[in-house]
Amino acid sequence: MAGRADLQGSAPSRMQRLRLIGPAFVAAIAYVDPGNVATNVTAGATYGYMLVWVIVAANLMACLVQYLSAKLGLVTGQSLPEALRERMPRAGRLAYWAQAELVAVATDLAEVLGGAIALYLLFDLPLLVGGLITALVSIGLLALQSRRGQQPFERVVIGLLAVIAVGFFAGLFVAPPSAHGAVEGLVPQFAGADSVLLAAGMLGATVMPHAVYLHSALARDRHGRQEGEQRRKLLSATKYDVGIAMLVAGAVNLAMLLLAATALQDNRTDGSLEGAYAAVGSDLGSVIALLFAVGLLASGFASTAVGCYAGAVIMGGLLRRRVPLLLRRVITLIPAVVMLAAGADPTQALVISQVVLSFGIPFALVPLVVLTSRRSVMGAYANRRLVTVAATLVTVTIITLNLMLIYLTATGAT
Repeated sequence: MAGRADLQGSAPSRMQRLRLIGPAFVAAIAYVDPGNVATNVTAGATYGYMLVWVIVAANLMACLVQYLSAKLGLVTGQSLPEALRERMPRAGRLAYWAQAELVAVATDLAEVLGGAIALYLLFDLPLLVGGLITALVSIGLLALQSRRGQQPFERVVIGLLAVIAVGFFAGLFVAPPSAHGAVEGLVPQFAGADSVLLAAGMLGATVMPHAVYLHSALARDRHGRQEGEQRRKLLSATKYDVGIAMLVAGAVNLAMLLLAATALQDNRTDGSLEGAYAAVGSDLGSVIALLFAVGLLASGFASTAVGCYAGAVIMGGLLRRRVPLLLRRVITLIPAVVMLAAGADPTQALVISQVVLSFGIPFALVPLVVLTSRRSVMGAYANRRLVTVAATLVTVTIITLNLMLIYLTATGAT
């Protein structure tokens, strides 16, 4: 395997580490999907720089979470769903799979809607037609992974990530954000229940449950289960992979919010991605608006393929059932098609889907932290106490934010 071939010598060199880059970048696509665009643009347009801290904190959390996920796959040779299957009764597996599938459906909803909106902005296609095209493109990407293997798929995904980055960074060169405002935004704060709802959505769009399940399988499939010195070197290279991928994803997320805070915070938009596109075009020019839409389209295409892949990993791991990707693609497409056909507000649906993802995060993080902390599972590579404490704090923070959201929404607080 590539992991064995590329880790000869006493320590992995920079070039060896670069050759091992890939799995974390596929997982990183989940961090820059259309749901991120919707929540980050809405946050910037509504609250300016106030929620910058949420993106920074979420990205730091994501670095730790994704490394633990990859470590589980490399050390045990199992994905997180497979590890859970061995330790849960049948009824528990079914219930756990049901909630994980709900998360996968919410993910797919966001990604297909994002691609549909982008095709509408670029070519004036009806949203329903755009959603179907997005699904077809995802099938093509999944076929590439099935026929050519994981590495060609990774290269295509990394290319799409580069397109996404260009699409959302371009506007910052035309309208640079306020450095003072961005620094002030690093101070944790809220402004009522709506800002908590958005923060929960931003967190759900960043520390995404399906990316946690998926990364353990990606690392396992790319490198296999390693032993001894090879394992140590591969884990070191994996930190490099995760660090770079999360840095890129975090920078793109921050660019989305900063662009909206700089160019859209004047109440001229209706809070939709279409309104944001129009405002970007009016303020920053048609070229920047075009790049914005192309970035959104690349986000939809890449993330819907990755999301469907993650759903297959979840089902296969928990239930030992394999559903053809085409059939799975059709089934998970139904909610998005129904919403598009019913004329639902696609941007609002995107934001709500991210909140659903946020509620699914504890179900992925709690078992991940528990399993990677056990020497009976990880041996000498079990988490150190400091890592366990940090991962526990991440999980508690996310659960607390969700409880705040429930309370504020139920009481009608503002």
